Amino acid sequence: MMTPYDAPDWAGMSQRDRDLGLNNAAAVADSADIVAGWERRSAGMRAQHSAHLDLSYGPRPRNRIDFLKAREQAPTLLFIHGGYWQLRAKETFTLFATGPLAHGINVALIGYTLAPEATLDQIVGEIHAGIDYLAGQLPDLGGDAGGLVVSGWSAGGHLTAMALPHPQVKAGIGISGIYDLEPIRHSYLNVKLGLDGSMSRRNSPLMQEGGAMKPLTLVAGQAELPMLRRQTADFAGHRVRYGLPVSYEEIPGANHFTIMNEMASPEGRITTMIRQLFERVA
Repeated sequence: MMTPYDAPDWAGMSQRDRDLGLNNAAAVADSADIVAGWERRSAGMRAQHSAHLDLSYGPRPRNRIDFLKAREQAPTLLFIHGGYWQLRAKETFTLFATGPLAHGINVALIGYTLAPEATLDQIVGEIHAGIDYLAGQLPDLGGDAGGLVVSGWSAGGHLTAMALPHPQVKAGIGISGIYDLEPIRHSYLNVKLGLDGSMSRRNSPLMQEGGAMKPLTLVAGQAELPMLRRQTADFAGHRVRYGLPVSYEEIPGANHFTIMNEMASPEGRITTMIRQLFERVA
């Protein structure tokens, strides 16, 4: 549980270097093409699993959940999309249900209101409301009503950590997540987020005393931006210090976008981690 050797201290960086240190699109030259590919493949997945799309859990347009069913009474993984809380949508990420579905795990994908239309406090609240709704609907959807495992990528990794205390959540897996919002607050990303010090602190899992005594798997790519690798390593260390169950792994050669190949594939490393979490909390 060590901070990556090449990870800088964000507080000592210039504004320009801090912004670049958080800019995944700039760091991965073909990221736009990668995401376009996700969108194409996800459209096909949605067509194949159209029975339970856009289930409404709240009053706002993005308060919607897609439920992809693997089999009757299967356990359910809830996936939270990324985009620095201000970009993207659940529809782009449907293809990442492929890996878990192949192992008999239902997958639900949750949407949420993006900044600046919602504050981070409100976004976290929406995720909790969505979990309330989905947990209540699982019997009618044909899923196991015994609780959820939550996962998420990038900003979704942060929201996974914030969802872990929910009583209907049994475990979580954060993929390339953000767990300390202070670097975000002091970067270009805060123009839309509008974080102040207090909002940053209460929504930073790394700044909380303790945490949920539930299994949490944390994973990042070895080829990710060092600032983001540090986020995952530091949060893993935080949980170790408080005696909370955690595992930490870096995927060799994976960047912030290609790491998701490990969930799209039934044989992918992240798919395996998800299976192991379900086995652990069964």
